[in-house]
Formats: sequence, structure tokens, C-alpha cells
Amino acid sequence: MSKNINRDKINLGSSMIAATLLLSSMSVQAAGEAKNVIFFLGDGMGPTVVTASRIYAYGESGKLTMDTFSRAVRIKTFSEDGQTTDSAPSMAAYMTGQKTRNEVIGMSPGTVAIEPAAGKAPDGTQVSNAINRCPEPGSNAAAGTPAITILELAKAKGKKVGAITTTELTHATPAATFAHVCNRNAQFEIARQIIPGGAGYNSKLLDGVDVLMGGGRNHFTPYSTSNSRGRIDGRNLLSELSAKGYTVAANKAEMQAAPLNKKYIGLYTATSHLAYDLDRLNGKAPDQPSLAEMTVKSLEMLQAQSGDKGYFLMVEGGRIDHALHGTNAKRSLQDTIAFDNAIKAALDKVKQTDPDLKNTLIVVTADHDHTLTFNGYNARTGKTTSTNPGILGLSYLYAVANTAAAPNRILADGKPHAPALDVNGRNGSVLVFGNGGGPRPTSRVNISEQDAASDDYLQEVGIRMGALGSETHGGGDVMLYAEGAGSSIFKGTRDNTWVFSKLKEAFGF
Repeated sequence: MSKNINRDKINLGSSMIAATLLLSSMSVQAAGEAKNVIFFLGDGMGPTVVTASRIYAYGESGKLTMDTFSRAVRIKTFSEDGQTTDSAPSMAAYMTGQKTRNEVIGMSPGTVAIEPAAGKAPDGTQVSNAINRCPEPGSNAAAGTPAITILELAKAKGKKVGAITTTELTHATPAATFAHVCNRNAQFEIARQIIPGGAGYNSKLLDGVDVLMGGGRNHFTPYSTSNSRGRIDGRNLLSELSAKGYTVAANKAEMQAAPLNKKYIGLYTATSHLAYDLDRLNGKAPDQPSLAEMTVKSLEMLQAQSGDKGYFLMVEGGRIDHALHGTNAKRSLQDTIAFDNAIKAALDKVKQTDPDLKNTLIVVTADHDHTLTFNGYNARTGKTTSTNPGILGLSYLYAVANTAAAPNRILADGKPHAPALDVNGRNGSVLVFGNGGGPRPTSRVNISEQDAASDDYLQEVGIRMGALGSETHGGGDVMLYAEGAGSSIFKGTRDNTWVFSKLKEAFGF
């Protein structure tokens, strides 16, 4: 009997050791795997946008690069005060793990968003949003305190860091990685927080963000008659960055020629955002790089500078959101494809030195949804081509029609389909919006296939809002995709604040 007891003790001890080793290996696998993290953010890229973009480029059975990732999470996006969020608190939730109010960037919960004021330039001209009116952090409850970001944590650990975007560099999403303000429109304040050692500098960035790309040079340069949206404080922040050792670039050629071993800022527009990808492909912005080109150059710089420490890079496809606000589906889908191309470019680049992604975590997600939706029981369209409008065209019923005579149409299956009509016999497009701005017809009218598929076509809306561009965000969940080192921890349905803790976990912070 004593032999059996001893044998049981040995078996129990072996089981406990095995369990401990298993838990230990699971912990190592889940935490601290990633030396590098690349965080892709498709602004406004809700699930319908992803699906529509897939069909637009590859057809119903095709795949985006993000579709090939092995891990997926459903992300809840509500903000501290809104069922439907804006980009400032939603991106800040990813970057800081804090729920904040709409329009607030990188501050503690409860911070009140206070709109910046207009200010007078030396010649008396009024410049909008020129004066930051956020109270000093910590001065009262409404002022809040800065919430540390994953980029700042990475910098503190000796990693190289970057933030690139197709919007203004001082826009909400990129700003949420490196700035702390009570209102997203305080873009002149956001710009000065980037300048190492300058007045207003965010000291948590230590010697500075290593790679920065986007648009909007006006927020960094002094007001003049030729720069009427410039800074009224007279500072030339680009000159200050150059004095700190940064390469300063203004176009694609200068970006491509930039040395890899120096800090870098590339601002590719004088004012506002980079061009929509559809317009860039049509030759309207030949001096601007694509998001994929920006991503590859950023990775080359960060890889060259980081050594064994690794890096953190945030990549935003920001103009997806702008096209959706304008109810222009075609530009939003093409910008989503440009964003997906950047993901593929990053994968290809990283796998040259990390073929199995054992050291690199890639995360792809969106900050919020929009009101874009599919209209009706549509037949399969196949991908959009020069001869096939695809998902950008009119809605045709999935059932096969008895005749190919007009208005029926031969679709991707080679068979005739009848148009989907409303109660008054009028047709409509496959894609529509829940709401959107004008001008709009007072009543529904028939549209042609050619018009529906044109570059500038604005989809129909359910509820008419104000001016063009006033379509709202949606409150639905968004998807997150993950691949590479530490990606096994990404699963389930989660709040957006949860992502911050998992990025830290993957880094081993």
C-alpha cells in the first residue's frame, strides 16, 4: 500500500511539473514575443467597407491581405460619452487603454473637450483653431492628465518609433500616438508637441519620434500671405526639426532619397491631407508617395536605426473615412485597397529578415464603423473592372430572369438578371448610406449604370443631413486581425481599450 501511495505522489508531482511547464510555455508564447509591432489603422473601415472592398478588387470569393491573417477579434468602439465614437477617443483607446470623451486625444477619462479658438495673424487675418484652450493638465478635473501611449512606452524601452498617415500628420489618429490634447482640432498645439526640446514638447517622446509622415505643412510653418493657414506664433517647426537632426522631406522623390540612419519627417502637402488613392492613380498627385511606399520606407528606416531593440510603427489609411463622410463609395473602396496593399508591402518587407514573423506582430483594425450598407438581394457582381461596374453598379436581383432584354442585364454568372426596383419602379445602386449630406434630389430618380460607377458618384442616403461630408460614423463593432509574434492572445469580442494591454503583453512591457 505504501508503494502505491509513493507511486501516486510521484505521478501527482509529475503532473504538477508538467502543468507548470505548460503554463510557463503558454505565458512565454503569449507575452513578450514581439520585438517589433506594426499597427495598421483603417480609419472608418467597418465590416461592410472591408467586404465591399474585397468584392470591388477581387470578387466575392477573393481575399484581401488582411483576410489571410490567422487571428481575428471583434472590437467594441463606444467612447466614454458616445454610443458612436469619433476617431480621437477610439484611437486613443487602442494607444492608451483609456475610455475618453469624443474629440479628446490621449488624456484621462473625464477630460472635457474644449474647442480651440481662432487667433489673429500678424497682419490681422483670423486663423481658425490657432489657439489651444485646453486647461493645463491636472489643473482641474475637467483638464485631465496625459495618458501614456504604447508609442511612448516603446520609446522608453529604447525602441525606435514611427507614425505615418495619408491625413494631416496632426489629425486625430496619428496624434493619438504621440500627443495629448483636450480637443482634436488643436492641431497647431499637436504639432509643437512633436519638436524635441521646444516649447510645448511632449517629453515622453524623449529624443523624438523617429519617423513621421503625412500631410499639412501649414501646422508646422509660420503664417504668411502664401501660407494663410500657418502658425500665428511665428515658429518654423520644420526648421527646428532640421536643427535637431531630422531629414525634412516634402515629396516622394525626397522621401526615396532620404538616408535610413537619420530621424525623418515627410509632409507631402502644403495644407490638408494627401490625395485619395483613386486620384493619385489618375495622375493628380504625381509627387505624393502611395501608402505602401511610405510604409516600406518607414520600415527601412526603423530597421536600420533600431538594432536589437526593435520598433513600433503606426500606419493609418485615413482617407477611407473622408470618402465615406462624403458618401463617395468608390474612393473609400480604392483607399481601402491602397491600405491593404500597404499591409502586403509590410509583410513582404518584414519577411525578408523575419520570414516566420517570430519577432514581429502585425495588427490591422479600424477605429469605428460608418453607415455604408448593401442594398437588397443582389446577384453576385464579381470584381469591378473597366467593363464591369461590379459592386459600384446598380442592384440586380439574384434570381435569373427569363430574358436578357433590357432593363435586364447579363452579370458575372453569364445569365440575365432583373433590376431591383422600389415601390415606384425606380432602380438603385448596390451600395447606399444610412445618412449623408447634400445637395440631393427631392425625390428618388432612376440612375444609369455609368453614373453609378463613375468616380464622383455619391451614393443615395436614407436620412438627409446637412452639407456634403456630413455622413456620420456608425456605432457598430469593427474587426481586428493579427498575425505573427504574440498574435495568439488576440481572440474573442473585446473592448477597444483591451487592445492596449495586449500590445503591451506582446511587447513584454
